[in-house]
Amino acid sequence: MLYFFLDGTSRHVSYFDELQKEEGYRAVVEMPETQMSSSHTIKRFFRAFHIFHAAAFRWVLRELLVWRLQLAQPRVVVLTLDTMVMDNDEAVKREGCDPTYKKVKGFQPLQLIWEGKIVDAIFRRGKRHSNYGNDVAKMLRSIVRLIRSRYDASAVIMVRCDGGFFDEKNFALCDELGIGFIASGKMLEAIKEQVAGIPEKDWEEYDNGRQVWNYARFFYQCAKWDKAYRALYTRPQYEDQQQVLDFARPDNIILTNLAAHEPALKAMPRDLQEYWLDDTSLIFHHHQRGADELPHRGLKEFGSEQLPFKRFAANQAYYYLMLVSFFVFESFKEDTLNDILPIPSYATTVRRKLIDIAAKVVRTGREVILKITQAVMKRLHLQTLWVRCQKVSPIPIPT
Repeated sequence: MLYFFLDGTSRHVSYFDELQKEEGYRAVVEMPETQMSSSHTIKRFFRAFHIFHAAAFRWVLRELLVWRLQLAQPRVVVLTLDTMVMDNDEAVKREGCDPTYKKVKGFQPLQLIWEGKIVDAIFRRGKRHSNYGNDVAKMLRSIVRLIRSRYDASAVIMVRCDGGFFDEKNFALCDELGIGFIASGKMLEAIKEQVAGIPEKDWEEYDNGRQVWNYARFFYQCAKWDKAYRALYTRPQYEDQQQVLDFARPDNIILTNLAAHEPALKAMPRDLQEYWLDDTSLIFHHHQRGADELPHRGLKEFGSEQLPFKRFAANQAYYYLMLVSFFVFESFKEDTLNDILPIPSYATTVRRKLIDIAAKVVRTGREVILKITQAVMKRLHLQTLWVRCQKVSPIPIPT
């Protein structure tokens, strides 16, 4: 399945019948014709899965996360919580394929993202909204326990999320777990009135080089909440060199528990406390929510958002195998393609520039030689790439 997703020629299961007959493909994957899977083999394989097998797939994703954390050794683990709509509107019949908030029928899995990789996910039917049930609480508890037990007990963990997860229960959970959060607040009328009363002299500017924002500090608390949270109200001053009128401004509220009196901040080293107390750091990380959506597009381009089976359990297994393959693909780019291709490159770019190259296979003196042009050898630094592939960090096998 990893080869199938990496190839990307077709998203249809029937494509396995073509691959079974292709001698060149069999040579690449180093399998005899008798061991090549047909479309019927793949269908039987996915038919064997049940819904409860999701736990095994999620275990694999978490083990891959621990592997990458131990390699990268980050001081701060910044996670992004989000849902992804998988458009299956053209499907005649799919179990669990419901109307979504994007007005298409499909599925809406809950996903946790770290450094462009989806490290945990719950495959859900389309009508399950962001904050449905206890999914968020279970996912955060398990991932925090994993990071602190398998990576670093004192690791600083941050969670970014959008307005779909705006809930005091989620914020209280972050306080309980001792992790920070940066979330989008809701534009309630009472909040608008509170912000309107902030004097003009208390507003400051944030410039990211392309856009200037005005922001003001205040404390955000709904009527039935037990506590108030540190908040920033931001409003852009111009877009594309043109001033924006008040009624058209896309104002935002940034909500966080990273305040001086909060345990989540007190547990951090002094330099990190100073960093997160800086308002510009909060605005910068809140704006990174846009970049956090890119793994969704990357996953859909690597695999497909249209799932091939009628049964929910089979589509769930297909989705999780796609996640595992995507994680390995992103890790391959980081480990071997540095200085050769841009790391953020989507799967199509990697396929066209790295895989789809002209070559000639020559057999002589009991050796198989792959001949390519000098231009390709120089452009892709294939000697360097070959050495990196031989020295890649192995995925540890849990004992």
